[in-house]
Amino acid sequence: MGQKDEKGYHKLLVWQRARELVLIIYKYTEDFPKSEEFGLKGQLRRAAVSVVLNIVEGYRRSSTNDYLRFLNIADGSLSELEAGFELALDLKFITERKYLEVENKRKEVGYLIFRLIRSLK
Repeated sequence: MGQKDEKGYHKLLVWQRARELVLIIYKYTEDFPKSEEFGLKGQLRRAAVSVVLNIVEGYRRSSTNDYLRFLNIADGSLSELEAGFELALDLKFITERKYLEVENKRKEVGYLIFRLIRSLK
């Protein structure tokens, strides 16, 4: 794939939107019950951060196959967020409005990852 700009991932729309998703997740999980600090709250935050970090790690790899592998891992973390926020809604940890905001952003990031994967194949 050649030499890449060290911070070139900042220009990627998928990275920008994934970063926004992390900020939303942190904001909306702040009020989860204390008992969820190492449970659902922590898991959702780790999954959101995983999306961003895997986009960056894949970008910095020297082969397209590695990049694709990390993008697929990021996509898997998005699936974790989907299931986790469904549970959070069921458990009444978040409102439906917040759930829909997270879900819309998650779908946007998923679409951008899908498009990036397609462009790399």
